[in-house]
Amino acid sequence: MSAFTIAIIGRPNVGKSTLFNRLVGKKLALVDDRPGVTRDRREGDAKIADLRFKIIDTAGLEQDDEGVLSSRMRAQTEAAIELADAIFFVIDARIGVTPSDRHFAQLVRRADKPIILLANKAEGRQGDQGTYEAFGLGFGTPIPFSAEHGEGINELYEALIEALPELTHEDYEDEEDVVHRTFGEEEDGTELDVTKPMRIAVVGRPNAGKSTLLNRILGEDRLLTGPEPGITRDSIGIDFEWTLQDGTHRLVKLFDTAGLRRRANVQDKLEKLANADAVRAVKFAEVVVVLLDATIPFEKQDLTIVDLVAREGRALVIGLNKWDLVNDQAKLQELREEADRLLPQVRGMPVVPVSGLTGVGVEKLKDAIIKVHETWNRRISTGRINRWLTTTIEKTPPPAVSGWRIKIRYMTQAKARPPHFVIFGNQLDSLPTSYERFLINGLRETFQLKGVPIRITKRMNQNPFDKGKRRS
Repeated sequence: MSAFTIAIIGRPNVGKSTLFNRLVGKKLALVDDRPGVTRDRREGDAKIADLRFKIIDTAGLEQDDEGVLSSRMRAQTEAAIELADAIFFVIDARIGVTPSDRHFAQLVRRADKPIILLANKAEGRQGDQGTYEAFGLGFGTPIPFSAEHGEGINELYEALIEALPELTHEDYEDEEDVVHRTFGEEEDGTELDVTKPMRIAVVGRPNAGKSTLLNRILGEDRLLTGPEPGITRDSIGIDFEWTLQDGTHRLVKLFDTAGLRRRANVQDKLEKLANADAVRAVKFAEVVVVLLDATIPFEKQDLTIVDLVAREGRALVIGLNKWDLVNDQAKLQELREEADRLLPQVRGMPVVPVSGLTGVGVEKLKDAIIKVHETWNRRISTGRINRWLTTTIEKTPPPAVSGWRIKIRYMTQAKARPPHFVIFGNQLDSLPTSYERFLINGLRETFQLKGVPIRITKRMNQNPFDKGKRRS
């Protein structure tokens, strides 16, 4: 039985019917390169891993006068939106965001339902720019997707669970199964796909030396540099192949960004646009290098930028640029300790001294980026997590609140990129923030999750050792 309903919405010829066929596992919907093939609502039973739901394929949204065929098609689409619990809003990543996409994004937004943004036809590199543009629709992080080839299904699965937590829970089969999943011997895993380019954004205050450093990495004067702050305006994406110290090669996409100043200091319209573009680059990246001026590090704006990176859930590397002007190992140790003190949300992040001018430290910076990206993609086995949790709670149990005992029963990692853990138990809404931080710090130290944000979600009224109860 379908637990929930999803409507596929978008302008004509973005691949909605191909997506429908992919999810139902059959070629039920007619597919052609010509726009407007689908006219009526089509419903099917969809499946992604353990999720079962009803999917509605709709006609491509078009504006027209009332009474004509396309207006009646639009009415069918609006009816599908009304029936749905959530919406897949689809754009064509190869074309990018069009005025029609923006117009109908407003219509979908008024429905006040969870929206999952799919940048379809994103196979290869042709869809990178269109996926990047999709941030401007305001629906959160777009999922690069290929309905034709099935790429992005894992990300879609995770987005569904996040968008509809109450409707995507599953029954535990029995106590034996839960015990196995809790304390089983399954291995750690990863979501790392080395065949895809790693997206890296370099951000920082104006005149921190971002473009100079990237030119050094690229081995050419690809980006305009100079002593004047604010030369870079657009977020420039550059495809590049890294040769690592072990001789292997890795495809990367580097983003140089405009210097980020405090919002109160930004008056010029062009600079505001450049700042917004830099923030979008952070959201699009997987690893963010926050470049500091080593002669004046950890200014308030530096901390604000790091906080933005952490809130967006991106892996982090701190680069201490212009190190040739400092070159003091005692000072480096002092700055690393200061980083942990000032930035506890990403404690243990790599702090790498580097000089874009001389090239010193560039290879170490590349190694740090590769390592933190692997950490960001890491999955910890449920068995290891719960053995650690049992020992931790025995040594330091959660405090009682207003006479009620808080009981944490079980923990699992829901996703990576960044690591996201779910804890089950009773009275978790009363769990003090300090104890939650204690658990996050324990996870970070025990499982070497340094330099990445850690998310924790709490689910109550579920004892995984009791049969027949559901997660909520």
